[in-house]
Amino acid sequence: MNTQQQIVEVRDLPEMTLAYVRHIGPYKGDPALFEQLFGRLCAWAGPRNLIGKDAEFIVVYHDNPEITAKEKLRISVRLVVPKSTEVSGETGKMTIEKGKYAISRFVLSGSEFQDAWSWMYGTWLPGSGYQPDDRPCFEMYPEEPQNGRFTVDICIPVKQL
Repeated sequence: MNTQQQIVEVRDLPEMTLAYVRHIGPYKGDPALFEQLFGRLCAWAGPRNLIGKDAEFIVVYHDNPEITAKEKLRISVRLVVPKSTEVSGETGKMTIEKGKYAISRFVLSGSEFQDAWSWMYGTWLPGSGYQPDDRPCFEMYPEEPQNGRFTVDICIPVKQL
């Protein structure tokens, strides 16, 4: 992963209503788990006509894997939905508050995600004039994976120092 030309933009994101499926436990290095979670969410959303060409998929990481025991890590695979969407069963619904986010686009293989997150928090953030805010951090997927590579926007909630 080459971060020399990496651009980070700080911008306001609107409030988002999301339908999700959640996983508790280890996830690092398990692409089959992510495929399963996306599959379950799409199986729920497809018949409800919630997946179109502009569908916005998001993965939210609720815990810091450097602090939380791996069997207690929580992640949610989510889809932006209209506020009025009704959910049931394993599919939940939540809102991410509007606010400022540091956002950087990466094209990554499955093994490079941790490096991208580490670069955002360990290299960019300390010299940015910002600090993390209390809202969840997440990944947005603006397009389908191609040739084993994922285009992902890493989004970190920030506030000024």
